[in-house]
Amino acid sequence: MQWRGRRQSDNIEDVRDSGGGFSGGGMRFPGGGFGGGRGGGLSIGGLIVLGLVLWFLGINPMVLLDGSMDSGSTSGSSTAIDRPRAGQHDEMRDFVATVLGDTEDTWTEIFKANGKRYTATPLVLFSGQMRSACGFASAASGPFYCPEDGKVYIDLAFYDELRQKFDAPGDFAQAYVIAHEVGHHVQDLLGVLPAFNKKRQSLGEAAANALSVKVELQADCYAGVWGHYAEKKGILEPGDLDEALNAATQIGDDAIQKRTQGYVVPESFNHGSSADRKRWFKVGYDKGDAAACNTF
Repeated sequence: MQWRGRRQSDNIEDVRDSGGGFSGGGMRFPGGGFGGGRGGGLSIGGLIVLGLVLWFLGINPMVLLDGSMDSGSTSGSSTAIDRPRAGQHDEMRDFVATVLGDTEDTWTEIFKANGKRYTATPLVLFSGQMRSACGFASAASGPFYCPEDGKVYIDLAFYDELRQKFDAPGDFAQAYVIAHEVGHHVQDLLGVLPAFNKKRQSLGEAAANALSVKVELQADCYAGVWGHYAEKKGILEPGDLDEALNAATQIGDDAIQKRTQGYVVPESFNHGSSADRKRWFKVGYDKGDAAACNTF
């Protein structure tokens, strides 16, 4: 992935040396953890898709949104970016800031094409544990988006796990993680996350899990939409797409359950199977159109 020398986002909050602190309580549902031609506006097709999504969730779409999105092949390898050791230049921070900046440019273009303004999400880099508006966050939480404060949270130690524990190396695999969480922010701006969090309060565990899977797969698809734009900009290198698809496969609920407990319990899935996560990322990547991300 050719990311060096590109614009870096100013929306990075690096609190890795601050200690973070303990807020008490566990993580409330944060809106999603990791384990997504020419831009246009969400157009009529996009409006219909969003309307169906919100209708499915039991929310009147007219009170949440008066517009939507729509967007405009394939390639992309490079090695993973290592976290710096003491005294080294923080290349990983530069990488994260660059990928975040590119997601900002992409979604700003998509929103603007529909006459709307994209509000960027800050990304918080933390280490170990910290307070978030959604409760106590630790490295074990993995990357997540918190709709309470509209921020993405990442402990960069997760990238070590992604490469070593999940056997998903590569810088585009790492970029996929960021794009997925930004996808949750897009859902938040469109009213999908608020609708989900309202609906899930009336559901049993199995039904809530099933709905959560649809939300997560849509974020994967939105990550793929960003990947589509990245490819068109010439950022991707041969093998990059394979890195992302491998990561989507390795962090599927079934793959994780097989790895950790030796058997699969589909009704407990809350992010989606390997096949589904891979498929929906590829849908977004191939179509480059947020309106195609109707996982509901």
